[in-house]
Amino acid sequence: MTTPPRPYALLSVGELLADLIGHHVSTSLLDAQDFRRYQGGSPANMATNMARLGNTTALVACVGDDNIGTYLTRQIAESGVDVQFVTSDPLEPSSIVLVSRTAGTPDFVAYRHADCQIKPEQLPDSLLAQVQLFHTTCFALSRQPAQDTIVDAARRARAAGCEVSIDTNYAPSIWPDRQQAWRVLRDYCSAGALVKISEDDAERLYGEPQTPERILGDFHQMGASMICLTLGPNGSLVSYDKGAKQARIPGKKIDVVDVTGAGDAYWAGFLTAYLDGYAPGNCAHVGAALAKMKLTRQGPLPDKIDRKSLYAQFE
Repeated sequence: MTTPPRPYALLSVGELLADLIGHHVSTSLLDAQDFRRYQGGSPANMATNMARLGNTTALVACVGDDNIGTYLTRQIAESGVDVQFVTSDPLEPSSIVLVSRTAGTPDFVAYRHADCQIKPEQLPDSLLAQVQLFHTTCFALSRQPAQDTIVDAARRARAAGCEVSIDTNYAPSIWPDRQQAWRVLRDYCSAGALVKISEDDAERLYGEPQTPERILGDFHQMGASMICLTLGPNGSLVSYDKGAKQARIPGKKIDVVDVTGAGDAYWAGFLTAYLDGYAPGNCAHVGAALAKMKLTRQGPLPDKIDRKSLYAQFE
């Protein structure tokens, strides 16, 4: 007798915040004059993107008891994400991030308040038992009390038969203590994590550029079961079976319109294919297709995406 699948394909845990993104292209925030408000936060975007692909998803996050928090929760709910585990903090305002609109890695400043206030009672064992994938980010892990809450919940999620995932979107401006970041990542990866890391993330985390071999080797050593290293225009490299196997996906030339959220689109496509049982190399192709869809349009992905159309490329 097969066990029925768990109700939630993805439980995304971490920051739900307002992105104030430069309306016009600029070199940095120095010359960005006007901004538009968007719902942001990588874990929130992951939950939304996977919901767009037809997955049942939920978000654990904390916003302020204010109108920005109301706007953010409403936006997420409208995209089909279960928001019953999103709380509002009575003392801290909702977090906001100012982001420049640039062709490369954007310039940003984070004003962090309620997003770090994720408490253990938001992640009971009864919830973790209903989840296939438990996902978070470096941003979410960078502050207390969310840091200890999420690492502990990942351990419990693994014990409950759930797989854990992380987008290693490390930035020194968000998490200045690099040694602490490595310690927390080691704790998190020890649960056999599925890891997404970009070349840029790795350079920031190590403090200098590293070879793919070094990055993959270090993360497998920390316990990661599968690592997807994205290489910008040069495609991606997936290392799995604890490093015994690799798949290389070449990049394709595309006309980039908007880079914001491309990594979240990639990982949502990758994990959806992974849950559907596809081989890691094929998962990376699906991730690249979804990232391309995001990079070539202004604003978020379409409300509904037929995942079968993404799988058609290799079936």
